[in-house]
Amino acid sequence: MDQYKTLVELLEREEPQVNTDRQNEKSEQEPLLGTDTVTQMAIVVRDIESTADAYCKLLGVDRSSIIQSGPGEMTKIEFRGQPTEAKAKFMFIKTPLIELELIEPDDASPSIWREHLNTKGEGIHHIAFVVKNIREKIGMLERMGYPVIQKGSFWNGRGEYAYIDTTSMYKVVIELLEKYEN
Repeated sequence: MDQYKTLVELLEREEPQVNTDRQNEKSEQEPLLGTDTVTQMAIVVRDIESTADAYCKLLGVDRSSIIQSGPGEMTKIEFRGQPTEAKAKFMFIKTPLIELELIEPDDASPSIWREHLNTKGEGIHHIAFVVKNIREKIGMLERMGYPVIQKGSFWNGRGEYAYIDTTSMYKVVIELLEKYEN
């Protein structure tokens, strides 16, 4: 399934999958990040236009706008500890359970997305979780041996993100997102 940049699995269940509110369920173990909800799955691509067309057709949804990365003074991105513009194009496709993010990195701008495309090719890049107290969560993960690869601001500077190198344990990069209400 080259046009989707990943393998698509079709699954039939005897019982329909229902999106439930799990906050009322008691668990003996608290989720490490303070949430058990995967908010987003991101796919790095070479051609966002054709990949977006393929996913929108697959999901039967209208195509959303392609967003260009913001100016460096707003995004304040650091990649492997160094400031960068990390220019890219993004598209967010909503589904009932998870958001798909398509990312087409700029060729001339260092970023985790460009690195992934150069070393691994197109495909799944990260899964994202919306968290509270992102800096606390980053510190906890760093103490566990999972370093920050890239971080910056998003949502017009009213939010932070951090990509954590969790590939040794989880086989994928984990992104932490926090939106500020102010």
